[in-house]
Parts: sequence; structure tokens; C-alpha cells
Amino acid sequence: MNQNKENNANILDAGPFYHGTKADLKQGDLLVAGYCSNYGKRQKANFVYFSATMNAAIWGAELALGDMPEHIYCVEPTGTFENDPNLTDKKFPGNPTRSYRSRQPLRIIGEITKWEGHSQSSIQEMKKNLEELKKQGIEAIN
Repeated sequence: MNQNKENNANILDAGPFYHGTKADLKQGDLLVAGYCSNYGKRQKANFVYFSATMNAAIWGAELALGDMPEHIYCVEPTGTFENDPNLTDKKFPGNPTRSYRSRQPLRIIGEITKWEGHSQSSIQEMKKNLEELKKQGIEAIN
């Protein structure tokens, strides 16, 4: 089902893939690049981001800006994708978070409705770390 294994010889991940957000979406919707990011300064995102781990998707949902409920969606890449350079060799050797990005849309194929989030203290610590990076001029979204 996933053609990307052939299109991305350096990516050996067949999924399943997840996207965490506060956006209210339904099956069949497409996540597309070119809209304001859910993070940081809300700059236009040139990519859509996703992960093959629930933990990374949960962080995505918890750290997204806004007061809407958090969602974890099962997604399917519609085109090629690559390792997310913000979470790979710059920060972690290889790709232990199994995080990716694509310029092509991601299709929502379902929603995970039962998942356990991080503790409030862990979320506050992560937000503090992200704020420190921001002070250094480091924004993860491009």
C-alpha cells in the first residue's frame, strides 16, 4: 500500500503513520503544506509533518497552539517523504522518533480516540525547552 518505500530508498518505514494536532478533521481530509504552522510564530509551513510513533504524534497534539481538543490521526502519505531533519541528525542520530515530512498531502485515514498524553509537568518542561530554543533563534518549522 505504501509506495514511498520504493520512492524513498533511504526510508525503510512502512508505517502506520500518525499526525498530532488540534485541528478537527475527518476521514478523507487532506493535510497540505502551505498553511500557517500550528507551532512557534505560525509561519507558513513548507512541509506536512508526521511520525510512525504515537509518542511523537502525541507531542505534536499537545504542543500545537490553540485551545481546541487534541487529536491523533492515522495518515497516509500521498507522495514522497523524507526524514524530518529537525529531529534526525541535527538532534538525534538516525531517526529514532521515526519522524518525517512531505511536500505532498497526507490523507486522514482514521483517528486514534484512546491515547494517553504526557504529564503536565513533562509538557511544561518541553515548552520551556522550546522557549529556550526560540530565544536562540531556532524554529523547527520551515
